[in-house]
Amino acid sequence: MEDMTFTEFLIKTTYFVAVILFVIGLKRMSSPRTARGGVVWAGWGMVLATLVTFLYFWHDPDWTNIGLIVLGIGVGGAIAWWTGKKVAMTDMPQMIALYNGMGGGAAGAIAAVTLYKGVPIGADGEPSLTIGFLAVLGGLIGAVSFSGSLIAFAKLQGWMTKPIRFKSANQVNAALLVATLVIGLFLLGNYSTHIVLVSLFFVLALVVGVTLTNPIGGADMPVVISLYNALTGLAVAFKGFVLANEAMIIAGTVVGAAGTLLTQLMAKAMNRSLASVLFSAFGDEAVGGGEISGSMKPIEPSDAGVMMAYAERVIVVPGYGLAVAQAQHKVWELAQLLREKGVKVSFAIHPVAGRMPGHMNVLLAEAGVPYDLIFDLDEINADFEKTDVVLVIGANDVVNPVARTDPSSPIYGMPILNADKAKNVIVNKRGKGKGFSGIENHLFYLDNTRMLYGDAQAAVAELIHAVKAS
Repeated sequence: MEDMTFTEFLIKTTYFVAVILFVIGLKRMSSPRTARGGVVWAGWGMVLATLVTFLYFWHDPDWTNIGLIVLGIGVGGAIAWWTGKKVAMTDMPQMIALYNGMGGGAAGAIAAVTLYKGVPIGADGEPSLTIGFLAVLGGLIGAVSFSGSLIAFAKLQGWMTKPIRFKSANQVNAALLVATLVIGLFLLGNYSTHIVLVSLFFVLALVVGVTLTNPIGGADMPVVISLYNALTGLAVAFKGFVLANEAMIIAGTVVGAAGTLLTQLMAKAMNRSLASVLFSAFGDEAVGGGEISGSMKPIEPSDAGVMMAYAERVIVVPGYGLAVAQAQHKVWELAQLLREKGVKVSFAIHPVAGRMPGHMNVLLAEAGVPYDLIFDLDEINADFEKTDVVLVIGANDVVNPVARTDPSSPIYGMPILNADKAKNVIVNKRGKGKGFSGIENHLFYLDNTRMLYGDAQAAVAELIHAVKAS
């Protein structure tokens, strides 16, 4: 008995330490300077929580699946290690979406096991309505997060280029959600095993995730990824209550809260409510942006290089095109060369630049760009008017001035980087296409803007050559 008491004390203490590591890791992830260390701290917390879970079940006479558990951890760990090493930075957003979905799926699977048993049991060994309710709620959220994250992955990967949209889609989604909840409530009120109803409950929940995410456009993907991250955290917390696991409760709550705050931040950065993201289906179809006057004016790399070499101040605005071309190292080489010539170089990051929160920060950090040269929208926007040259690489909607000037534009009111207020703007694009949201960018047609066409890595290489020759 004393051994068991000590074991329980050791388990709870270890879980508490693991949770502290999770919190420290999450806190450190909030800054680019400490983000890498934050991942390591949280990783060790997960290792500790996993190891102590074996101790938790070691004295359980019904625990007979240790071989399958070890096999699952081994296979999953090997796949995660390999994909983490091999995935390109360009594909990082879809990998985040996929792994986030796996967390939701795991929470849903735990709920399924609980509900298929038919009688949710509380800590006192008696049937528990509370445990059953948390199992239903966690199963619903986890399943929606799982299937929704898979759709987000498919969109970011380019496997789904044409969203399926139809009239009354919101009403259909609402009906599916209500039907799922009704079945879940029925399961709560009837403790006999209903294999068919439990299966139908999870099928409908998975369908809700698909139908809810499918109409959402690519421009809103940063918000969607953050939202499903929050939902996965909540699902894990609910499963922690079901399993009486303190580590899952606290870690899931922390992740859910962080994901919720990040979702609000992303929505605010786009000046869009969460409801408009989920139900307005904005982001893939071509939409209006007002009449355009003027024309796009191309510039040769040699002329652009000379313009930058003799500038006093240059601001670089990176976007997804930089990620696609993997040009971050070339851009930093260009910045170093300009700094050697006495040019003051800064990098301006919009909160929703790229395909996930912090995408551009990760790319620049990978290239070795010092953190004190990287500024967010609020820190640098006032400096554009004093800037000689702004180099926009693969960014589009986050520098579109119609967000300030055209009330009819879907992005009106969205905070943007004030690149158009600089003396000169050089925009590098692969072609003349529109941005991910399908909105024509009026910046490209302004008198102070010149277009540098071509792949970002090749174009920046030519800029480097021109700066060296000037």
